[in-house]
Amino acid sequence: MNEKIKIRDLPKEERPRERLIRHGANRLANKELLAILLRTGTRHFSVLSLAEKLIAKFGSLPGLASASYEELLEINGIGPAKATDILAAFELAKRLADSRMEFQGVVNSPQDAAQLVLRELSLADKEHFMIIMLNTKHRVIAKKTISIGHLQASLVHPREMFKEAIRRSSAAVILVHNHPSGDLTPSRDDISTTERLRDVGELLGIDVLDHIIVGNNRYLSFREQGLL
Repeated sequence: MNEKIKIRDLPKEERPRERLIRHGANRLANKELLAILLRTGTRHFSVLSLAEKLIAKFGSLPGLASASYEELLEINGIGPAKATDILAAFELAKRLADSRMEFQGVVNSPQDAAQLVLRELSLADKEHFMIIMLNTKHRVIAKKTISIGHLQASLVHPREMFKEAIRRSSAAVILVHNHPSGDLTPSRDDISTTERLRDVGELLGIDVLDHIIVGNNRYLSFREQGLL
């Protein structure tokens, strides 16, 4: 697509907004949905080209969803208004996902826990550390991303993690993080961080039931491996 072709220059049936109305949002490509969110392009780029550049820059939708305000502003054509629109849209999507967790049923096995995050974390190009919070009957309350980056004790502070668990009145938590490389082997940092969080959980009366590592649509359970 020519970068300077405007949406209004396209045949009406090919414009993203009209296609959404006619066919439904689920029929649109990622760049079309993002173009609707961005609304307008720039002097040099059509809104569809701008959407393509955003996805290409961050590699995937999960990558874009993890972008900071400052990172978005580095993209030519993305100003404060478009950056905040993008951040708000992805935050709403995350909150919707969290609000649906309570309807996911009871976590009875590591596989149950892995299924809650497998698709999301397998696509991430950075390490995400998350917790799945459970009530006394091991029914899912919510999930929460605690940190993004290499998993080290300094990046996963017990205070931040358990503050969220306490706020949600969680009886237990399951730790989850991804290995973008696809190698599920726990690192020394993985093991030491897990042990530290388990010990803090015992003091607070919040059970750390498992630690799940995700990569390439596969998972490894610390509990199944005898590491917890």
